[in-house]
Amino acid sequence: MNWYLAKIVYRVLCGEGNHTGQFDEQLRLISASGKEEAFHKAESIGHKEEEFFFNQKQQLVQWKFINVVEIYKLIDLIDGAELYSRIEESDHPDNYIAMVHKKAEQILSGNSLEILDLV
Repeated sequence: MNWYLAKIVYRVLCGEGNHTGQFDEQLRLISASGKEEAFHKAESIGHKEEEFFFNQKQQLVQWKFINVVEIYKLIDLIDGAELYSRIEESDHPDNYIAMVHKKAEQILSGNSLEILDLV
């Protein structure tokens, strides 16, 4: 078996969807014998993990699976290996830098919801 990194995309809709388009891009670790199997496993995860619930305003919130957009085979798992890269463009670079520093502070203070315990 091989390890793959798959990017799954969901559309986030709230109420009637009369808001700025929101998309959740998730990176998932997939074990598969080949790229096609990895794609289909990621696709299955995408469908199974669609979510529907009501928010505090009793509006329907939906995470609708769109598709699997990227599959990367992980050759060597070595300390410091780059798994993913994305270029972010911003009209306000100082705000972006401030946001990056704030997220780093949240991680160090233990106040981040984005820390995953994979062990």
